[in-house]
Amino acid sequence: MTNTTLPTEFMLLGLFNQTETHTFLVAMILLAFIMALSGNGLLIFLIQTDSSLHSPMYFFLSHLAFMDICQILIVVPKMAMDSMIPGNTIPIVGCGTQIFLTMTMGGAVCLLLAVMSYDRYVAICNPLQYHIRMRKRTCLSMAAGVWFGASLDALIHTVFILQLPYCGSKEINHFFCEIPALLKLSCSDTSTYEMVLFVSGIVLLLIPSSIILSSYTCILSSVLRISSVKGKQKALATCSSHLTVVGLFYGAAIFMYMRPTSYHSSQQDKRVSMFYTIVTPVLNPLIYSLRNRDVLGALRKLVGKCRVWATRDNTLPLGTA
Repeated sequence: MTNTTLPTEFMLLGLFNQTETHTFLVAMILLAFIMALSGNGLLIFLIQTDSSLHSPMYFFLSHLAFMDICQILIVVPKMAMDSMIPGNTIPIVGCGTQIFLTMTMGGAVCLLLAVMSYDRYVAICNPLQYHIRMRKRTCLSMAAGVWFGASLDALIHTVFILQLPYCGSKEINHFFCEIPALLKLSCSDTSTYEMVLFVSGIVLLLIPSSIILSSYTCILSSVLRISSVKGKQKALATCSSHLTVVGLFYGAAIFMYMRPTSYHSSQQDKRVSMFYTIVTPVLNPLIYSLRNRDVLGALRKLVGKCRVWATRDNTLPLGTA
């Protein structure tokens, strides 16, 4: 008879094997971590302090930046600690918390990207109706719906996964507590839960990605009618960069969560998970700011103010309070 218990702790085996390049790879992850925190943090600061960025588009963008910060904070510090302290464990409560938070942030990003694409669709294809459709109250309701829907979905998955019986090894061959990796440790039939996970994938992945593709198809159709060649090229470059990042995020998430457990490979899963936990939080602020004239303008104003303050401090006479 198989001994099934609810474990008190798990051991995460990490992203990389202990090889000669291990330290270098961890350092690169930490560099990405710093870039994501600083890039998204700066973006939130600019949006909050510059009045020219107080619009629905940047309101949603600030939420995306906050989600990216949370996502990478949930995953990377624990992963770095485990790489420095082999054999470090995570309690079942900590694992459940990590599942809930990563699923909340991941689900919220899925829904928010669809909302952002709709915002751009209305702004470009129906500009006269933009201020009617995207009123402040509507934007707040959309943001609240994104957070509530993602949190509810994450809570359901967390309760399901923690109630599964586990037996044998408590080693999770992953760098954070992710559902597909935990399902491999369960010694019960998980087919019912996998169906729940698949339905969740339809709601949070396939439907939002379809909305994004439809919105950008309409946007591209409008862009192609622009008479200015320069304007057309700039718009196409912006759309293509947005779709590239969106494609990486949704593609990785669909690949991870909409396949049966038997099709999963631990090493492959860890690489795929990096895209939506580490890579996209680094890319998002670069894509949405470096190609955005308003954000760059706000950054120039901030740098100008800093220079004025620095000059003023240097020119103050000694002894001046």
